[in-house]
Amino acid sequence: MRTRLEAPRWPARLDLLQSGTGVALGLFMWVHMFFVSSILLGRDVMWTVARFFEGYFFFGRPLPWLVSLLVAMVFALFIGHAALALRKFPASYKQYSRLHEHVGAISHQDTTLWYVQVITGFALFFLVPVHLYGVMTQPENIGPYASSDRIWSGRFWILYAPLLVTVHLHAAIGFYRLAMKWGLPTTGDAVRMRRRFKVLMWVILLAFLALGTASLATYMTIGYEHADRAGERYLPPPHTASGEGG
Repeated sequence: MRTRLEAPRWPARLDLLQSGTGVALGLFMWVHMFFVSSILLGRDVMWTVARFFEGYFFFGRPLPWLVSLLVAMVFALFIGHAALALRKFPASYKQYSRLHEHVGAISHQDTTLWYVQVITGFALFFLVPVHLYGVMTQPENIGPYASSDRIWSGRFWILYAPLLVTVHLHAAIGFYRLAMKWGLPTTGDAVRMRRRFKVLMWVILLAFLALGTASLATYMTIGYEHADRAGERYLPPPHTASGEGG
């Protein structure tokens, strides 16, 4: 039985669970970025990556529902993480206003980073579900031409451009704050370690923003060039009978 002086453990457990789901989502997002950027290596490479996740090279034919299953799992993880994060969000406009004034008054870098993470997290509530729902319900429309047509002719670049910046900013700050919370040593030069973690955060953020921007620009260029044939699937020479999504 817990005594009156003992603190409840559930807040700490929920906080740990929030950190764990955040790490899982952040790592997935970074790996996903590498797969998406395969378009920079050529259309055949991107086609191969897309068909790999559909099980084409294991089952001899594409199974787009495998992609839907993976996205559904990520969607569930995202919902869980968002629900846990909402515990720390201001609950009203008045609280947001006071928080904004407080952050401006103290002018503390790490507090400002936390504030930015709150804002980007709120934005992701709206941006991420649209993207995940589209991929989950239309997994067959992933490929050099299909993805490019969606981004350019379907005007999804309007969604992906802010999503690119927001999700990478949120993730980079999140990993930095987790390092401060769980990984910063209590002995030695903690100030120096904090500075190094912060530099690493900015390096990772800029690297992924550069990679993502180059990838998005490439998809837009292909989509622009392919606009008059939007809907046509890419057919690599060895697989002319398969195309994107079978």
